[in-house]
Amino acid sequence: ESSPGIGTMAVDTTGNETHIAKVLAIADVDAIRTKRFTVVLDSVNASGCVPGRALLERLGCTVKHIHGEPTGIFGHTPEPIESNLGDLIAATRSTAGAACGFSQDPDADRLAIVDEKGRFIGEEYTLVLAALRMLQKHHQTGGQPGATLAANLSTSRMIDDVAKQFGATVLRTAVGEANVVAALKPANGLMGGEGNGGVILPNICWVRDSLSAMALVLDLLAHDGRPLSAIVDGLPKYAMVKTKLDLSSIGGLAVVGPALAKTKAAFAKERISDVDGVRIDFADGWVHLRASNTEPIVRIIAEGATKERADALVRACAKAAGLE
Repeated sequence: ESSPGIGTMAVDTTGNETHIAKVLAIADVDAIRTKRFTVVLDSVNASGCVPGRALLERLGCTVKHIHGEPTGIFGHTPEPIESNLGDLIAATRSTAGAACGFSQDPDADRLAIVDEKGRFIGEEYTLVLAALRMLQKHHQTGGQPGATLAANLSTSRMIDDVAKQFGATVLRTAVGEANVVAALKPANGLMGGEGNGGVILPNICWVRDSLSAMALVLDLLAHDGRPLSAIVDGLPKYAMVKTKLDLSSIGGLAVVGPALAKTKAAFAKERISDVDGVRIDFADGWVHLRASNTEPIVRIIAEGATKERADALVRACAKAAGLE
């Protein structure tokens, strides 16, 4: 018999279907189905296995699914970076006619992409490709000019370049999807995300979502007509360098405040944002210095037209901060 004050438990198994239906509503399903894409999907044996495959099949794709059983025992180190995605790269290269390879992370909110040649194009491109297609759709359907996007301060400048083509604006936020969402909501933003492969579509959900990203990339491929490698090669080229410095031997997180102040002073003539650490924008690149929220390290991320320029920006920032 039930005791007073004890609640009941309900089970809802419709989440995947609800999610997939929302994603299909924002994609040009007919155009994608007509192309009959072959897609390699790596779901790392985690939560993206079932909905990821189901979405691609609804879009008329032939799916080669690796690490596709939702056992929760990851088939490889789960961070979707090139060094962990050898299986996906090899499978995409060896699968006849593959249009691309998609890699989901364990909670299926981030997406990394491999082009049809088996080239890892990097998680920074996920948001850019998705934004390109969303802005095209917004423009083609007579949406108001001057759309608003949002991305964190550590995200590639490629998003600004794509936005500029359509007269759109990119709001830059502190790192973390909650901060991107906090900027998108009051601005009635079209979409947002982070350079780690996270795409946030307000019409779908207020968190990063690999299913939305996959659908938009396939939508872009269906309408562009060029292979993914050609689309990527047509985007502005930058080199990004990500480094971290251990502070434990020089005073831990206590040194962060002075380091940020020194950096701001050293680059006072440049464009500076201090909403999350310090980001300095130059004509030909940017550098972002921020402390970890969880460990005694600072991260320095820089982007330039060349790797040499990005490396130089990292060194200049570390020197200015007194962290060399």
